[in-house]
Parts: sequence; structure tokens; C-alpha cells
Amino acid sequence: MEEHIKNKLAVLPDQPGCYLMKDRQGTIIYVGKAKVLKNRVRSYFTGSHDGKTQRLVSEIKDFEYIVTSSDLEALILELNLIKKHSPKYNVMLKDDKSYPYIKITSEEQPRLIITRKVKKDKGKYFGPYPNAYAASNTKKLLDRLYPLRKCKTIPDRVCLYYHIGQCLAPCVNDVGPEENKEMVDEIVKFLNGGHQEVKKELQEKMAQASEQLDFERAKEYRDQIQHIEQVMEAQKIQTNDLTDRDIFGYAIDKGWMCVQVFFIRQGKLIERDVSLFPFYGDPEEDFSTFIGQFYLDKNHPKPKEVLLPKEVNAEVIEQLLNVSVHQPQRGKKKELVELTKKNASIALKEKFDLIERDEKRTVKAVENLGEQLGIPAPLRIEAFDNSNIQGTNPVSAMVSFIDGRPDKSGYRKYKIKSVKGPDDYASMKEVVRRRYTRLLKEEGPLPDLIIIDGGRGQISAAQDVLENELGLGIPVCSLTKDEKHKTSHLLIGDPPIEVHLARNSQEFYLLQRIQDEVHRFAISFHRQIRGKSMLKSSLDDIPGVGEKRKKTILKHFGSLKKLKEASVEEVRDAGVPYSVAEAIISRLNENN
Repeated sequence: MEEHIKNKLAVLPDQPGCYLMKDRQGTIIYVGKAKVLKNRVRSYFTGSHDGKTQRLVSEIKDFEYIVTSSDLEALILELNLIKKHSPKYNVMLKDDKSYPYIKITSEEQPRLIITRKVKKDKGKYFGPYPNAYAASNTKKLLDRLYPLRKCKTIPDRVCLYYHIGQCLAPCVNDVGPEENKEMVDEIVKFLNGGHQEVKKELQEKMAQASEQLDFERAKEYRDQIQHIEQVMEAQKIQTNDLTDRDIFGYAIDKGWMCVQVFFIRQGKLIERDVSLFPFYGDPEEDFSTFIGQFYLDKNHPKPKEVLLPKEVNAEVIEQLLNVSVHQPQRGKKKELVELTKKNASIALKEKFDLIERDEKRTVKAVENLGEQLGIPAPLRIEAFDNSNIQGTNPVSAMVSFIDGRPDKSGYRKYKIKSVKGPDDYASMKEVVRRRYTRLLKEEGPLPDLIIIDGGRGQISAAQDVLENELGLGIPVCSLTKDEKHKTSHLLIGDPPIEVHLARNSQEFYLLQRIQDEVHRFAISFHRQIRGKSMLKSSLDDIPGVGEKRKKTILKHFGSLKKLKEASVEEVRDAGVPYSVAEAIISRLNENN
């Protein structure tokens, strides 16, 4: 343990608050809360931990803390800090799923749609539906029962929905506000639990149609009744009252937590939510944080009542959410809480093997790679690859991997600007200089390892820029290939030394994935640039063809090959005058 951390631990207050763990670059990697800061923060640096928590601790090079006046204030502050900094170990925030709603629009001719965004637009929203398939089925059922308009923009003629009886066709018919209001009221009643009444009305209409020997209409009513039963009455767990409530339960094992939420609407279990994630603090505190994120950060509508297990601080949750919170001790409600906990335990057990397998391919592979190279675990890896054909259109690409997984938001493309001809060393120097000069200027996170495509010369070129120009000591390695053009071993350092990895090891497979990904990314970028430049060069100096017209032609034909195969008339279809089209075809024939 570093001396300055020991000194900080010695003066920690015994009060509630939040703590922020930082890595060697000063980036906040974890935010937690504690009833007693002194005890909670010290626990990270004393005693034994599982491998997952030990990895977090090994990255901590500093920490800060903020004292609050109560546990509730600490919880609210923690939620705000996580939202602001998005620490990588607070993985709950990485779950950005949103649930669909069924919406009746507030237009003059209303529509029934499925949306994942709730806006203040006077529309009527119903949900959320954790199961998107259930939302889709419910909407399809309502489309069959209530023929509101379907088209986003009203057309000038009827569509298929009119012919199958699912639209009144306001495009050609006079559908008044009273008729629309009647259908909207019926849909609202249906979604608010009145589907039994609708089912009863349909049964009466089916009986009347049968008495009138209108068997085709009776069959339609029968099919609609069956759809209601399938969609709205698929599950059997019910409560005696019609209170909307969410029921939470959780299970923990080997440093992982599974939280299950049962959504009870109109006294019936409509769906459940399952969340699985590693936790690093106290289970009850992390569970409370999850609930806060669930409602406040994910914008889930709050029910009238929330049921929680008995070991959670219900008073804090009730103050945070401002809804009725109970911890049932007996009866049906307790059985439902126990059922959510049982489901959480089962889900955790079933998915644990998959989690361990994924960790072996990613996090463990990164840790093993660091050991093999004699460096700290390279949690952030950036890889470069150059691409050109005999020096034409030289480009470079960079991919980013975090914790052994692609971070596609960190991918970058580079057009080589300062190098003429096929000079891989100079090209490597340029892109490394451009990449890390910009990162230093923007104070962005630096990688723990840089992988380049090439050999000793490329390593020397990259390290020359990093060390002598930018003053950075980032390890640089390259992947070399054997005579069969397959990844063979690593070169690292200057002068480079060989590091041989077992071909069946996860760290070797990780390097192969990185190498394949950066090569794919570079090649696709080069093809894109080459295709555009070939088309532009072929059209240069043709009277009437400027930059704007070149782009129009490129967009119309998509490739030079298709343009070469086109006739004058087909070129004119791209919005080109006849004389210019003739000139283009003539120029292409000359080039051929």
C-alpha cells in the first residue's frame, strides 16, 4: 500500500458519505457510499478479497471522500456522482435499456404506436412493458379491435389496413372527433385493466352473430376473444387488490448480484426485469443504489407501492422515492418477495458459468497478457494498422479495446498527410504523433499498451515519437507472423525482445481478435477512400463537373465500376445535363 493512501486512511471520519476511487491517471473508476466512511474505505485495503474486487483494489492509486449528514444524502450524492463520472466499475449504469410504452397520440386523427421515449406532448402512455414482445402483441390486438389510423403521414388514398378492417381511412372518409374519442376511451379502458369487459362484450356480439347465422362475423369475434386471452391472461400470479406495485428481490454469489423486479399491474404479474452485475461494496448498500438508479436514472414510472426484502433500509428508500415502501413479514406479499429472491438465485446460478467464460476471454486474458509482458494489466489497449497499395491513398486506422472488449466509440481513422510514397515507418510516426498529441491536449485517458502492425522498425518509430517527442512511457509491442501469415509471437521494447504465448491461451486469442479487428477496420477505410478518389480522379477536369456534381454522381452509382457500365441516358438520370453526360462517358472510355 502506498504511503499517501495509508496517511489518508488514518484520518478518515466515522461519518456517512461517498468515496471516489481513482486510478494512476486520476480517472474515477468507482464511486460508493457508506454509513461509516472510516470502516468502509479501510475494508478495501485490509483482509482478503475475491479476484474481481482485488482487481479493483490493484488499480486504486488515490481516493477522495465527501461527508454527508445522513445515509439518504449519501445515497442521493452517490447516484449523482455515478451519473456524472460513469465509473467503469459501477457497471449498473452500463445497462442503458429502456422499456417500450404503448402510446395514443394527441393528433386530430390519433394513432396507436409503440415508443421508448415518454414526452410531454399530451399523448396517453401505458407501460412500461419490460417484454417488448408483449407490448407488440398487445398493440396488434388493439389494432384488430380499434381501427385508428396507421399511417404516420395521411396519404391521399386508402391502404391495406383499411381493406382488412384495421383503419377507418380518414384519408378519404370523414372520421369525426367523437368517433375517435370513443375508440380512444375504449383503448384506455382496455389498457387500464378493462379487458374483461371488452371480452364480455365480444362474447355477446359473437352470440348475436351466431343467432343471425352470420358465422363469418362470429368467427372474427371468437378470434379476437382468443387473442385477448393469449395476450392479457397468459400468467396466473395474482393479488386480491388492484394496486400497482413493484416487488424487488436479490441474490449474491461470488461477488455478483442478481436483482429481479416483478411488475404487478391491476393485481396481476405482467412481467419481470432481471439485472446481473458484479458489486464491490456492501450488498445491501449496492442494492439500495440499484433501486435509486432504477427509478431516478432510468426514468421507470414509480408504482403506488414497492415491496422489499427485510434486510434493506426501507426508510431510506421510501424517502428517496417518495412512494409507499413495505417489507412484508407474512402472507401473500411475503411469498411474492421470496419468489423474486428465489428467481434471482436461480438466474445467478444459471448465468454464472457464462460470466466466468466471458471473463476468461476478456478480463483474465488481459491480466495474463500483462504478466507475460511484465507490465501492469493493460486494461486499455490501442492498436494501429497502416493500409496502402504501392503508396497510393495511404491511411491508418486505430481500434480500442477496454477490458478485452472492443470500444467502438474509441475507433479512429487517419489519412496520412505528411508522407509521400510507401513509407510505413514515417506513416507510423505521423499517426502515433497525431493520436497522442491530441490525447495529451484533451487530457484524455492514455492506453496501457499500444499494439502496432509491423516489426522492429515500426516499434522503434512509435517509441521514438512517444518517448523522445511526447515524453510518454507507454509500452509498445507488435504482432509478428510466421511463413503461413499467421500470428506467431510478440515483440516488445526497444531493442525488441520476443515473447512467445501459448497458441491455445486466451491472451493469444485476444491478440488475434485485436489484430483481425484493426486490420479489418483499416482495409475497409482504405477501400472507401480509394473508391472515392478513383471516381474523383476519373471525373477531374471535365467541363460541367464540379465537386458537388461528383458527389451526386458517386451517391447515384455507388462505385466507378457501375458508372463505367452506364449509358449516357443512365448518367442523365443522376441529374446531369446531356452534354455533360456525354463528356463523362467519353472520358471514361478514354481511360479504359
